[in-house]
Amino acid sequence: MLSPERLALPDYEYLAQRHVLTYMEDAVCQLLENKEDISQYGIARFFTEYFNSVCQGTHILFREFSFIQATPHNRASFLRAFWRCFRTVGKNDLLTMREYHCLLQLLCPDFPLELTQKAARIVLMDDAMDCLMSFSDFLFAFQIQFYYSEFLESVAAIYQDLLSGKNPNTVIVPTSSSGQHRQRPTSGEASMLEGVEAPLFYQCLENLCDRHKYSCPPPALVKEVLSNVQRLTFYGFLVALSKHHGINQALGALPDKGDLMHDPALDEELERLLAQIPGLVNSVTAGPEASCLPARTPPRVGSPWRPLHHARKVDAESDGSTEETDESET
Repeated sequence: MLSPERLALPDYEYLAQRHVLTYMEDAVCQLLENKEDISQYGIARFFTEYFNSVCQGTHILFREFSFIQATPHNRASFLRAFWRCFRTVGKNDLLTMREYHCLLQLLCPDFPLELTQKAARIVLMDDAMDCLMSFSDFLFAFQIQFYYSEFLESVAAIYQDLLSGKNPNTVIVPTSSSGQHRQRPTSGEASMLEGVEAPLFYQCLENLCDRHKYSCPPPALVKEVLSNVQRLTFYGFLVALSKHHGINQALGALPDKGDLMHDPALDEELERLLAQIPGLVNSVTAGPEASCLPARTPPRVGSPWRPLHHARKVDAESDGSTEETDESET
């Protein structure tokens, strides 16, 4: 059944809003790259399974970073896949930034290290980048940094202009060198640590949200975050966003923090798969560490259709991710 929102929009606006052409182009590219294999199943079945995987959010598994960040749905799907695959890590383990980056590369081999570093900085603030982080702290910081990355680049530029006393109403177009990673506060910059006035900061962000073409947090929730303080730093703002319950709900990719370690649907599927392996169930239930064993092998979310060239790509690059993990451990 079509939603009222769909009926209220012209066709071309709906297609653009849902990024349908992006998925059609990707589907056609995969069809052409794998036409010999797909000919055994039929083109109609291929398109059915491809768009089913898009709806289920499994289409982003083992894909290149440019595709993963191409649409808001892809970003939300990647966040959800990362949580579901590695949530068991968070039950007992604390990891470093590089270890979390290795986990991200298991799902996206060319995931950029810079994004992982920026997410870790939200958690660690002035601590060293090799400090340990809990899974929940990193995940919610990563969600904000990854999903709203372009918006945060613009916010960082606005923050810097406010610190330098520039007109806050000036339209700011950030460049690749004006991002938040370069402008991270240091202990020697007193003005950075003091922050900016929250009301003026919100005025600038409200204008930014009105004209920003990328995803941004709901302005009402941004106002709620800033209304509780008189002054704040840039990273203080990011921490507040990452911990805000309403922003997490509005994004819709992750459960509440209290439910982060629970995924009944996936747990049931894992139990079903484990039950099909002869001798495994008995050996698992016989020992006191029974509940921990599945957690040591993070599950991969299955995809109704995963083209063969992607599967080969993962196999070819698996050695690279292993080398990076070994390097982080040394």
